[in-house]
Amino acid sequence: MKNIYIVLTLLFTLSSAFVLNAQTGTIAGNVIDGDYNNEPMAFANILLKGTTTGTTSDFDGKYQMEVDAGTYTLVFSFVGYETKEISDVVVKAGQVLDLDVTLNTNSLEEVVITTSVKRNTESAVLNIQKKSVTLLDGLSAQSIKSSGAGNLASAVKSVPGVSVTGGKYVYVRGLGDRYTKSTLNGMDIPGLDPDRNTIQMDIFPTSILDNIIVVKSAAAEYPADFTGGVVDIVTKDFPTKFQASFSVGAGFNPDMHFKNDYLIGSGSDTDFFGYDDGTRNVPINRYQQIPGRFENRNLLNSLTGRFDSELRAQEETSKPNFDFNFTIGDQFEVGDNKLGYMALFSYKNSTTFYDNRVDGAFSIDATDKSNNELVVDRISEGREGTNNVLLNGLVGLTFKTEKSKYRVNLLHIQNGESSGGIFSQLVAGGGSGSGSGLEPISKDAITYTERSITNILVNGNHRFGAENDWNFEWKISPSFSKVHDKDHKVTPLQKTDEGEFDISPSFATFPIRIWRFLQEENWATKFDFNKKYELGGRPAKLKFGGGYTYKFRDFSIDDWTFQNNETVLDGNPNNFLLPENLWSRDNENGTNLVSIDQFNPGDAYEGEQNIASTYISNEFNVTEKLKTILGLRAESFISYYTGRNNSTSTDYLRSKVIDKHDLFPSANLIYAVTDKANIRTSYYRTTARPSFKESSFSRIYDPITDRLFIGNIDLKPAYINNFDLRYERFGDSGQMFAVSAFYKKFKDNIEKAFFASASSQLTVENLGDADVLGVELEFRQNLGFITEGLDKLKFTLNGSYMKSELTMSDGEFDSRVFNARDGQTIDRDRDMQGQAPYLVNTSLNYTDSDLGFQTGLFFNIQGKTLEVVGLGGIPDVYTKPFESLNFTLNKSFGENKKSSIDFKVNNILGAEKESVYESYKAQDRVFSLRQPGTEVSIGYSYKF
Repeated sequence: MKNIYIVLTLLFTLSSAFVLNAQTGTIAGNVIDGDYNNEPMAFANILLKGTTTGTTSDFDGKYQMEVDAGTYTLVFSFVGYETKEISDVVVKAGQVLDLDVTLNTNSLEEVVITTSVKRNTESAVLNIQKKSVTLLDGLSAQSIKSSGAGNLASAVKSVPGVSVTGGKYVYVRGLGDRYTKSTLNGMDIPGLDPDRNTIQMDIFPTSILDNIIVVKSAAAEYPADFTGGVVDIVTKDFPTKFQASFSVGAGFNPDMHFKNDYLIGSGSDTDFFGYDDGTRNVPINRYQQIPGRFENRNLLNSLTGRFDSELRAQEETSKPNFDFNFTIGDQFEVGDNKLGYMALFSYKNSTTFYDNRVDGAFSIDATDKSNNELVVDRISEGREGTNNVLLNGLVGLTFKTEKSKYRVNLLHIQNGESSGGIFSQLVAGGGSGSGSGLEPISKDAITYTERSITNILVNGNHRFGAENDWNFEWKISPSFSKVHDKDHKVTPLQKTDEGEFDISPSFATFPIRIWRFLQEENWATKFDFNKKYELGGRPAKLKFGGGYTYKFRDFSIDDWTFQNNETVLDGNPNNFLLPENLWSRDNENGTNLVSIDQFNPGDAYEGEQNIASTYISNEFNVTEKLKTILGLRAESFISYYTGRNNSTSTDYLRSKVIDKHDLFPSANLIYAVTDKANIRTSYYRTTARPSFKESSFSRIYDPITDRLFIGNIDLKPAYINNFDLRYERFGDSGQMFAVSAFYKKFKDNIEKAFFASASSQLTVENLGDADVLGVELEFRQNLGFITEGLDKLKFTLNGSYMKSELTMSDGEFDSRVFNARDGQTIDRDRDMQGQAPYLVNTSLNYTDSDLGFQTGLFFNIQGKTLEVVGLGGIPDVYTKPFESLNFTLNKSFGENKKSSIDFKVNNILGAEKESVYESYKAQDRVFSLRQPGTEVSIGYSYKF
């Protein structure tokens, strides 16, 4: 804690030096082209009426003017567009007034608007939705603030059709993260788990977000590997004047914090900063030969003794969660140009403790088809503590000239996760489905995982042409990520009838130490051209461009196992590796290393992916009210694999495992029923590709659950045809109503499944073709229509209902028929893995900007979802609904409301996260169970 106080003091002292007492204020904002999908309007004129004071919008459509405090009328104009006049613009000393204006053509009259000029960014996002050429939903910075969300994962849940699993990963329209893609400022970025298609959403504090856009229908310029949606995280550009903010917060969960029996392993001196200082490094070389007990006793004793002896997690008092972040930004005039910067630093330290973590493995009774009840293969119950450190740094520089903009962003995320657990297990003696006697096992585990990602974005945007009607944008974005599991220690012991503890490889495997190393680099480039022109006297736009992405991954596993011929004193594994208990001439029953696959080439691999793309699209109006966007995208996807097939001892050296060259057409039609209502329809083709891990022979072991993931080198990409229909109506003050229907047809769907008759082994397979039919409803309504006193109270409801149906492959269907219970009928169709049947997000929130007061109640639920497909004698696993009810309150106070306090209560209902096995006429049995409890948090922030 001392380190935190020092950092906070330095940041507060530094920031206080920038506090200004100006007698002038600033008017700033964006001029938007209403006829071209709300794109920025460069070089528009802005004038203080009755004066010669004015300015023009820059390359990005942005403008700003510093004026004396007072009340003004502003006039916005551009050749060929309407002139818009806004009166009653109140400018206060030392403040920035944000004012966005949209200009449209086809009007020679002056439009006069009287307004109190408070920027409604929620309305701005809705305006983007209304004018967008694709079907999308958005969440503004204003909406994020009113929700009280501290990070992106908490905020994005309120977007229609969006849910978040594990507090990190986004599902759109109930589809798993395989079918959802995340981008940062429009560019693909890998996450801390590179095997997922989305980045963890909880790593981004809301203080850096401008808005979140979720694209649900494709256009040619979007990558083809999404089906549910593209979640674009848009960070703030540099501010119009110096801005800085600081926040600090703490959270308390009575089920997890200040518990004296919390478990954790001892770590390194740098764990506080999210990385290991080398304490957990591999103590011996992976190619070191391990001698037998009677070959070289001294060497065996020396090698065994190099591993530290802590194998049981320590009991400590668990600490509450805490976090802080600091942002700063400004811009400067450099001649006729502008130079801006933005920087962010955030730190989060969270502790979770499950005093009854449950994991299970169950099978259908293989010996008696009249028995409907599932038989136990393994049940694990116990305590587990985890400390998670997340450090996030972002620095951005932007340089603007009259017709060009250059931007460089550097993002680094560092994460360290340390866990400790003690578990009691019952293990079947005869394998899956045998129903034979259960043996009691005691398991100790200490794990540590270090993750990091560094992303660089270099971006240029240029306007050219006689009328600046050409736009060229290019992006180069390398990313470097790593995931290192460092010294996972797992010690399973069998408990005898006499109460003694022994090593029992047949029931519980040997004690094991695991190191896993994943390194990945990702080089992404993209370029886009677009040109505005007229077709038949109406606005039109041509777009074309392309990109290239190269990915390389290196993955390997080192593990060492230990043997001991004596009982373990009191079952405490810390006695295992004490010097006096090691194998030696005088202690022939002591502990020693065993030569069993400390490095297995079949579990290591190298992978390469090459993705090249090009596209063209044209946007034009067929009639005054009907807009059409037609596009075609071509992508080449080639994947290489280097590794070994253990089953055949065949080596693969940069072997081509996937080679696809595909066309992805798209068509979007928008009919403007009125100025505030649209009907949309679209068709587009997309794909879902296997990850490096999935398209391999690698085997990855989970030391806690004893589950083993096994890759499938024969996986094929899935292809999806998508159809959408939507009616949307937009009101004032962020109000809107929308109803949508969609249909998706999957070919060669990729699903997570059990290995047939192996309840502890998971894989992925192309299990068949599927259809998904769904409807969505969104409703945002200000309650002022009931009585004027409720005009600051808003009710939102968005819900989705989906029906999925997969036609099984012959292999899956035959295996289910063979294992059917007496009287059971097997249908050829089933639910699609990962597809939720329904989603509901609703909220009731109150906002009073004058008082600086916001509060709200937010509810989210996702329906029962097929999590893992059961094959052979293993039943299906379903995730049960998780009813999330959260409360937030924010109060700003002080001079210019620069200070604010946040109060939040998460998971008010104390809902449990549970997945269960479901089988014909059988009692549901637990696959996994976690009890997250209810967290109360409070935070303070200050804007300089």
